Amino acid sequence: MNRRPTVPAPTSTLARRSFLTIAGVASSGAVVAAAAPAVAAPAGPVPRDPLFTLGVASGDPHPDGVVLWTRLAPDPLATDGRGGMPDRVVPVTWEVAEDERFRRIVRRGVEHASAAWAHSVHAEVHGLRPDHTYWYRFRANGQASPAGRTRTAPAPGARLRELRFAFASCQNYSVGFFTALRHLAHEDVDFLVHLGDYIYEGDAAGDIGRAHLPAVELYSLTDYRLRYSQYKLDADLQAAHHAHPWIVAPDDHDLENNWAGDHSEPDDEPDQDPAVFRQRRAAAYQAYWENLPLRRSSMPRGPEMQVFRRLVFGDMLQLDVLDTRRFRDPQVTDQADRWNPERQILGPEQEAWLLAGLGAATARWKVLGSQVFMFDADTVTGPGERYGTDPWPGYAAARQRLFDGLAERDVDNFVVLSGDAHRSAAADLKLSFADEGSPTVGTEFLGTSLTSGKDGSDMDGTGTVWLAENPHLRFHNAQRGYQVCRLGRDEMHTEYRIVPYVTSPGAPITTRATVFVESGRPGVAHVSD
Repeated sequence: MNRRPTVPAPTSTLARRSFLTIAGVASSGAVVAAAAPAVAAPAGPVPRDPLFTLGVASGDPHPDGVVLWTRLAPDPLATDGRGGMPDRVVPVTWEVAEDERFRRIVRRGVEHASAAWAHSVHAEVHGLRPDHTYWYRFRANGQASPAGRTRTAPAPGARLRELRFAFASCQNYSVGFFTALRHLAHEDVDFLVHLGDYIYEGDAAGDIGRAHLPAVELYSLTDYRLRYSQYKLDADLQAAHHAHPWIVAPDDHDLENNWAGDHSEPDDEPDQDPAVFRQRRAAAYQAYWENLPLRRSSMPRGPEMQVFRRLVFGDMLQLDVLDTRRFRDPQVTDQADRWNPERQILGPEQEAWLLAGLGAATARWKVLGSQVFMFDADTVTGPGERYGTDPWPGYAAARQRLFDGLAERDVDNFVVLSGDAHRSAAADLKLSFADEGSPTVGTEFLGTSLTSGKDGSDMDGTGTVWLAENPHLRFHNAQRGYQVCRLGRDEMHTEYRIVPYVTSPGAPITTRATVFVESGRPGVAHVSD
């Protein structure tokens, strides 16, 4: 397998005429009006300025095709959130080729970009060959987009020797440069799983010259659209999108820190009314869909969006992408309540869907993409215990239902990929974490953040306590980066790829450790430093 991509040059033009004005723009303080439509733009001609400033992307690979994304934005930081586009429908053609010079075009079509969805394009392409690399591009108003590279999934049941993919999360623009994403663009992988916090919703200015725009916490659709435009103007982020298909799911900061179901963060007073919070969620969901390569099945309908879904790659991988935010109960305030059997993190429908799919899976490796980590992480040194209330340990009874279901169905080669914690760890998933001798039902790879938490360190106080108090933990690191996974027939391994700093650009990439799992033997087999 030698498919290392030639990374297309990303668009890097910043709409400077908007930068100075938007830096001082504040949203209305009235949260009730936050989800109101953006101010209507005139229905004039399409500008002649560059339209593809936000680059291109592909995602959710199937055996016969992928979804292709772009968004027309000649003035991406325009303060009305419309990217400088008029209120008119614009035809956008797309084409897919077997070569990067587009001499062998195999599919083409037309989508119609409208102001209602920020002139975003989501072209669902079919009729492609399984397990095959393609190049794609768009055209509109006489202009051509940058070219992107993508890859289809293997055919159902196809016998694979190996499969390589990366996973990542937590890219806070204001605290770090996206250098790791530039390195990720050059990795030899088939796809990338992004587990959330694509944007951060706060008003942080930071101290590295990457202040958030607009300079307020996000509530309105206009606010969220502007924040996505700022992030997507980043050349390193564009490079990673141009190089690989992405499989994405939102976490908390894509809307608001630690939100749960219809409930906002407990200390967010202006947003306590669930009806008001649903308006904010509708705005966040719409902007998320407008800016990422998602299929029409995930198009939001007001405050609802289909996030959890299943993708299968030959006979090697069943990937279940979870939604650990929309259907959960609020975080507990009493640690004893984490064992309340009525409390949900997935909700009854998603939980039943997951267990049924795992029980019927025929792929060698059954992998979950979970926004938050699953293993127990006691944070108290010595006697006594305390667990985080936002990840799965805060929903211990729901986690136990999942683990019991795995044991009842004899699910083997069960692996969880998770993010959110801004640190890396590898853990054995125990049927009962209170008993070290309890059976191991799977393995978890917690992946660090791309930038959140700033530079980090190899070990910190939290990591020291985690390793001392939780014998099922086998590895820990607190630096920034991403993870590369290789699935084979006999073994899976995950490389923890780290950069030494993110507060200035240009950091090198190294492998901090590789963690191995043997097929048929749950848990970490060994760690190579």
